[in-house]
Amino acid sequence: MITLPGYPEEEARGNGNLPDLEEAVRFYLQDKSDESQSTVIKAGSGLVHHFVRLYTAGQEDEDLLQSGYEGLLKALQRYDSARGIRFSTYASSCIIGEIRHQLRWKNAFDRPKWVVELQGRILAAVEKLLQENGRHPTLQEISSLVNIREEGVQEALRAGRVPFDEVDTKQIRSLHHESFHLPMEDRILLQQALQHLSSMQRRVIYLLFYYDLTQSEAAQKLGTTQRQISRLLHKSLESLARFLSK
Repeated sequence: MITLPGYPEEEARGNGNLPDLEEAVRFYLQDKSDESQSTVIKAGSGLVHHFVRLYTAGQEDEDLLQSGYEGLLKALQRYDSARGIRFSTYASSCIIGEIRHQLRWKNAFDRPKWVVELQGRILAAVEKLLQENGRHPTLQEISSLVNIREEGVQEALRAGRVPFDEVDTKQIRSLHHESFHLPMEDRILLQQALQHLSSMQRRVIYLLFYYDLTQSEAAQKLGTTQRQISRLLHKSLESLARFLSK
């Protein structure tokens, strides 16, 4: 565990008087002392807290903070100024990596597949924006890139850290509608409706509507008859209609 000697908690949360990170790193690369390392940790605290809050919907999490500081130190140990990359950019990637590693371990609660996929899109957007802009992205920038409202991004990132029934899925909505794409809120509702079907019913729906197979092709793939596929489809659509009309 990383120890932060002489590092007050109020400074860890950022009080606007932190040392300049790039300058602190330049000095550390010349000095390599424990004192100059502590200065880098203090200077990088805002970066660590920014990503922890981003991945935890604005909350503080001691385990993730610890992971973030480990990422900061790894970045300091591996940083090569000759490559022409700002330390803050390089450190952001290392901090994100450690936080994500810790999140994978902490995500003990089950998450629907659509949530896992959405979280993947959000995390990919964070890294894309970081690489493009050379700085940590804002929630607004992430929201715009994934076309999900800011509060929806935060709710999606909560999933896995809390039981899924505590996640307010109604907040996960598209910023704007895209041609030939269902709005996110409609996709979520459809995914929830599909979970109420039997395994065989879901397979029929996916083969017919996602893979665009004919009923005869689906029957052959599932080892049944076209008549049985037709019956399963009829029952499936009735179940979906009942759920979606609630």
